[in-house]
Amino acid sequence: MQEVITLDYGSGGKKTSSLIDEIILPVLGNPALSQLGDGAVVDGGKSLVFSTDSFVVDPYFFPGGDIGKLSVCGTVNDVAMAGGRPRYLSLSLIIEEGLPADDLRRIIDSVGAAAKQAGVEVVTGDTKVVEHGKGDGIFINTSGIGTLVCPGLTPAAIRAGDKVLVSGTVGDHGTAVMLARDPMLAGGEIRSDCAPLNELAQKLYSLGSDLRVLRDPTRGGAATTLCEFAESAGLTIELDEGSIPVDPAVRGACDMLGLDPMYCANEGKLLAVVSSEKAQEALDILRCDELGEEASIIGEVTEAHGARVIMKTSFGGSRILTKLAGAQLPRIC
Repeated sequence: MQEVITLDYGSGGKKTSSLIDEIILPVLGNPALSQLGDGAVVDGGKSLVFSTDSFVVDPYFFPGGDIGKLSVCGTVNDVAMAGGRPRYLSLSLIIEEGLPADDLRRIIDSVGAAAKQAGVEVVTGDTKVVEHGKGDGIFINTSGIGTLVCPGLTPAAIRAGDKVLVSGTVGDHGTAVMLARDPMLAGGEIRSDCAPLNELAQKLYSLGSDLRVLRDPTRGGAATTLCEFAESAGLTIELDEGSIPVDPAVRGACDMLGLDPMYCANEGKLLAVVSSEKAQEALDILRCDELGEEASIIGEVTEAHGARVIMKTSFGGSRILTKLAGAQLPRIC
């Protein structure tokens, strides 16, 4: 039977990895693309960071944001996680016939506000309209270009003894979007953490080579991102469950829905791996910023168990975290 693409391939987990490894990289692979970072470092007179992303979130309005804000923050954050200072964005809209014009105005207003907050300009774009029933309201593609400020941010730089930090509570965005889909569950206190992280990342760049890698844990959540770090570095990441910040409302909602916050997306948090010598300084930098007030050191890199992520539980045991398998939360970005 012919293989078809299912929602699992967009989850950010195992199926996404197989799509990239088996279909895309064999044809398009090159040194920049094969790094599989959030953005590629390219040469343009001075080194540039270039990233692109598409947004199909459902619903396109959700507590804490909308598809317009998300499209700007997502691309700005990808450039920043690759060590760049974001400068310019493109904006391409695929609009379904019948979309209320007031919805489009609200989305574009959000794009403008988020771009202003992040200090970037939308300098080019495109608009297409498709027939009713063919576009689910609106889809957005954005690309971002920035100047390289902090080179060498890669999982390959991770060393045994390094510390793992997160800038705040995990799972907020994915949980907020999932609840927004059900009229019976919508209207609660959980809001997406969608926010531009470029200024926060810029402060961490001062750590120089002691800052090993940055990543915003979007699809697949913090667990999947950390598994990617461990696989690339060939090292173990040991996490302390009690140190991982989770909003009580998010934890309660995830328990109700049968979800794990570690696999739910964030859109306004970053993961950082930092040398042990600079870990406390990194934590202080994060906590002095509004977007990092709940930052925590959540784990350490070791050589104990090979390329895997181990969670030391609050009950004194441990469990292995793997990449997300299946589409736990499809269309959350």
